[in-house]
Amino acid sequence: MSGRGPASSGHQLRPTEVKRLNRQWRRQTHARLALLLDSVTQPFNVGSIIRSAAAFGVERIWLAGSTAPPGHRSARKASLGTERFVIFDEEPSAVAAAKTAVSAGFRVVAVELADGAVPLHNAPLGADVCLALGNEDHGCSPALLAAAAAVTYIPQVGRVGSLNVAVAAAVALAEARRQEWFGQPASAHGAVPDDLA
Repeated sequence: MSGRGPASSGHQLRPTEVKRLNRQWRRQTHARLALLLDSVTQPFNVGSIIRSAAAFGVERIWLAGSTAPPGHRSARKASLGTERFVIFDEEPSAVAAAKTAVSAGFRVVAVELADGAVPLHNAPLGADVCLALGNEDHGCSPALLAAAAAVTYIPQVGRVGSLNVAVAAAVALAEARRQEWFGQPASAHGAVPDDLA
């Protein structure tokens, strides 16, 4: 990729320039991404997650537990029609969905504030990965956390304890692509850098 971008040209990209830029990034993208939603009940959150999923090239979303359907009016409003770019599979159990994801060749990584979780920038996200996100209030179920190959959290420095699930999904998807495009996790083996320990 050249060093030229929006900052160096001084204008907002026109639609054809955006398409060209997105094609350049698509050519550098080979890893598969998927999502597993464990009882994400708010349709607006599901729709927002779908829009981010489409933007980052997610191929499949497993809808587990009591996750709101993508066809709900509020979900469709938030997704702005991007649901046509993603395949959906419904599973009654998040653990069953995780097993299906593993069978499809994905490493399941839960995004959750939990014991043993590693910071997102140190999580193993550079290969085919299925990011699991949980309910707005209760997070990922203990059974899903046990079924995941790894658990990660998004470091935060403010006085708020957590992020909205749709925002967390977008942040985690962006980090998964960053790791693919620019190299593996920020430090080896998920260790917290010395200056943060």
